[in-house]
Amino acid sequence: MLKKPQRLQRGDRVATVSPSWGGAGEEEIKWRYEQGVRRLEQVFGLEVVAMPHSLKGADYLYQHPEARAEDLMAAFSDHSIKAIIANIGGEESIRLLPYIDFDVIKENPKIFMGYSDVTITHLFCHKAGLSSFYGPAILTDFAENVEMDPYTVESIERTLFSSSPIGKLMPAPHWTSERLEWIEVNKEKRRKMNKNNGYEVLQGSGKVQGSLIGGCIEVLEFAKQTILWPEKEYWEGSILFFETSEDKTAPDYVKYWLRNYAAQGILKAANGIVFAKPYDEAYYEEYKMVILTVLQEYGLTDVPVLYNLNFGHTEPKFILPYGATAQIDADLGSFAILENGVE
Repeated sequence: MLKKPQRLQRGDRVATVSPSWGGAGEEEIKWRYEQGVRRLEQVFGLEVVAMPHSLKGADYLYQHPEARAEDLMAAFSDHSIKAIIANIGGEESIRLLPYIDFDVIKENPKIFMGYSDVTITHLFCHKAGLSSFYGPAILTDFAENVEMDPYTVESIERTLFSSSPIGKLMPAPHWTSERLEWIEVNKEKRRKMNKNNGYEVLQGSGKVQGSLIGGCIEVLEFAKQTILWPEKEYWEGSILFFETSEDKTAPDYVKYWLRNYAAQGILKAANGIVFAKPYDEAYYEEYKMVILTVLQEYGLTDVPVLYNLNFGHTEPKFILPYGATAQIDADLGSFAILENGVE
């Protein structure tokens, strides 16, 4: 059972951190960070503090994983800080592991949010017994050109500011993966949005419930066979959630990784699985084929699987709280979180 943090309220102090790539401190995209901070202040009424090392730039933070970890530990330890939000992901936050004090996280439960390589920090929280939030980051969702997407804003309000059950998560009406260069002249240019076709039921029937566990499927590979890998009990009766990154990973690799989850007994232990919309919808059909192939290979053709959900590397997105009870209704093709994410 993971501990839920306290909900956010207007006026609360929140910290921004760079547990992975240090781009938020690069001079040419500093405006982007500042834009994300303004949204936290103006849209959500929060007071924002950047942790001491978080804006020292990509080179410094690459060379000093201990500084990134120090920021995390300081943010958890500071009683005036009510939530911690990652600036962006990256590719090597696994290097923070030797510098993490899990007791600091355990003794100071609070909201932590991010996605992609930030999966590793979610596993830090998980190891410490804290429910964290797979969701928006400062440089991407909060700093979205022109304005934040209302779908993302609504998800943040429902998940982090309310202690009511989160409820049914409807598909986003539109989506984008368009990569407009992060230069200030583009800040008033909206990204091209595509019509969203909603969730797909790949297999299964009826309703299943389970506690949420997962992350970015590429990043989870870094954690296997480390002390971060969740104990067997957390996979039992779970709803697994997986998303693929902007790397547009070849379908064969997804197949190999899923076979590993099957070999570990994780796919059999789970009550259901949800997969996010792939970045750019690359390999959209191919991913479906490898998912179904692996489940068939292991005789798991009854496990309900929902596909094309709005979390991960496309925008807009909803938030997934680790450990919260979710429900897949394979007959209706719907997805819901049945409990509150925060107290």
